[in-house]
This record gives sequence, structure tokens and C-alpha cells, in this order.
Amino acid sequence: MKPTLLVMAAGMGSRYGGVKQIDAVGMHGETLLDFGVYDAFHNGYGKVVFIIRKDIEHDFRERLFDRIARNMDAEYVFQERTTLLTPEQAEISKDRKKPWGTIQAILAAKDAVKTPFTVINADDYYGRTAYKILGDYLSTLSNDDTHHAMVGYKCRNTMSLSGSVTRAICVIKDGNLVSMEENPKIEFEGEKVVTRLPSGDVYLTGEEPVSMNFFGFTPKAFESFMGYWERFLAKNVAEPKVECLLPNGASEMVTSGEGSIRVFTTPDKWFGMTYSEDKAMVMSELRKKIEEGYYPEKLWEK
Repeated sequence: MKPTLLVMAAGMGSRYGGVKQIDAVGMHGETLLDFGVYDAFHNGYGKVVFIIRKDIEHDFRERLFDRIARNMDAEYVFQERTTLLTPEQAEISKDRKKPWGTIQAILAAKDAVKTPFTVINADDYYGRTAYKILGDYLSTLSNDDTHHAMVGYKCRNTMSLSGSVTRAICVIKDGNLVSMEENPKIEFEGEKVVTRLPSGDVYLTGEEPVSMNFFGFTPKAFESFMGYWERFLAKNVAEPKVECLLPNGASEMVTSGEGSIRVFTTPDKWFGMTYSEDKAMVMSELRKKIEEGYYPEKLWEK
């Protein structure tokens, strides 16, 4: 059973200043996401499902989806503010401007995912090895298995020189996740790495393992995430900005005993497009990989 790639591409791009999911960075108009899907396709993934906003559908198809759909099985679903909300919840939260975060995103796709799946962010480059690691692992699981997985990265290797980033710092024991928690503002302070918490600044070593939302789940995980989503809404439906985040939901799944998450590591270097200033670096890194023969100059045949 070939795994599915599930791509979270409905973000608003507020720090980037545009729709970074479909911004061209390759030599023939490819997006950063093209390279991730290409790596997954060449490591045994049988289908890709994109989660997008309705308002970017036209540009998304024109700049990315139609090209990929000519080369592999592809589908997209929508994440909107009212996705999975009751009419009453939608009315209470009517002042909210954007969707509810990454748990809502993957739940929006649950009917389109029929096999174990890898979750990724659309604006992150994870490296080919990570897709092979999770692809190989997921191909051994049944849809009802509760032994999930993730690929972790060293915090220092996932940061932007252009500003702060959000990362989930992980606690790991015997190769399995114990817990993780989102830190919304991690940045460099000279050579030091610091997370700006409401309670005060905390300095990190930079070696802490962090989640980059590169998870491998079976469809069984949707049950756990739905419960987490419902409990979240019960407390936060009137909050205009709070988000229901995948690392927190995955951590609760582990601590509640509903599933386990094995943690893999990769030597590949992450890079991404958090800020508009990151685009030049991303283009340079991809060009180097093309020149080295890691990628062909033109990814897709059509």
C-alpha cells in the first residue's frame, strides 16, 4: 500500500507578504512545493492531497496543481474558517479572519486520505531522505495501526536569519516522542538561540529536536485529532486568533496513550520561505542542487 502525501497549503503568508505556496523559485517556474512532491513521488508515494483556500484555487491550479496532476495522482480539498464548524460555531466565530490552524487542515482532508500518510508544510524544504524514511516506514503499516512517526530536525538548522520562527520543541525517550510544545517565537540573538515566551526569554542550545510538521500517520490518527479539535473548539470558539496546532494535538495523542510517535532524524538540511527575504536563499540552494545533478533542471516531463 503506497502512502499518501498530505500538503498543508492554506496558510495566509502574513509574514511572507504573499501566497508563498505558489511562488516560483525553480528554473522553469517550479514552486518550492514542486521539489517536495517530486521527492515524495520518487520515494514510493502514490498520491498527493493538497489542502488549500478557495480564494487561491485558480492560481494554485495554474501555477502548480495541473502540472503535478499530469504526473501523479493528485487531489485538493479546501480549508476555510467554517470548515468542520456547526452553524452555531460559525456564527460565534464570525469575526475571525482566517482558518483555525493545522489540526483543522488535516481534518479537512480526512475523506480524501485512504492510506497511511505523510504531512508536510507547503513552504518548507525537508530533503529527499526524510521522504524515504517515512515512506518506507508507512508502507509497513495498516490503516488502523497506532504506531505513527515523525522526522525531527535540530532547532538551529531550522531557523531563518530574517526573523523569528515557530517551532515545536520535542522531548524524546528511547527513540519515541514523549511530548512537544509549540514555541511561537524562536530567533537568533547574535550567536545564541532564544525563545521569547510570555513568561520571559529562554535561551536554548540550538541542538534541541524540533518538529517541522513532517509527520507520518495512519488514518487511525484522524479519530484522535477529531477529539482534540472538538475539545479545542469547546474552549476557544469565540477566540479570534488562537489556532489548533498539529504538534500539540500529536503530543496529546501520545500522552493520552491513543498512539505512539517514533522519531527519526535526517542529515538533510532544512530551508524554507517564512519571510520574503528567504526567497533568494531558497532559489540559490535549489540552483546548487540542480547544478550538482541532485535534481534535473526541469522537474516534470509535461
